Amino acid sequence: MQLVVARVGRAHGIKGEVTVEVRTDEPELRLGPGAVLATDPAAAGPLTIETGRVHSGRLLLRFEGVRDRTGAEALRNILLIADVDPEELPEGEDEYYDHQLMDLDVVLTDGTEIGRITEISHLPSQDLFVVERPDGSEVYIPFVEEIVVEIDLEEQRAVIDPPPGLIDDRAARDEVADGHSASTRDES
Repeated sequence: MQLVVARVGRAHGIKGEVTVEVRTDEPELRLGPGAVLATDPAAAGPLTIETGRVHSGRLLLRFEGVRDRTGAEALRNILLIADVDPEELPEGEDEYYDHQLMDLDVVLTDGTEIGRITEISHLPSQDLFVVERPDGSEVYIPFVEEIVVEIDLEEQRAVIDPPPGLIDDRAARDEVADGHSASTRDES
């Protein structure tokens, strides 16, 4: 199975190094020297990592055959893809690969169906589940412990306990349950 592990950013310096946006929890395993990575678009690769180092909190990579800034700039925005055994699991107990989370059913703690995970968006501060609702609309769920209370891979579901307002109809339902209404209508 192939997993996107990074996206090439801008060139760094004049010797062919590039910054990378890491998209794996295991960069030392996936992005180490000697790693051969497929690319998207495929015509740009495969690329073999020659060196890697951290500079000012950013991972810098140099690929075999890329020796100058022009070559490094030509790689900008290319996705780096690693071959991963589908049976391989992340090291951490509460860690998951994207492919394990895709298509999970998302339900509230009371069992109310919210939708299905169609995408995982990796942001600098946290990951987000992009959830397609039964009506075709999308809702974004932060993949944080306080909201995603359980991932059950056997049952193929993610159980969430979102705060009011995160899921539009939940806020309205909670207000009605509390005897409050977002808008009132004069019945005279």
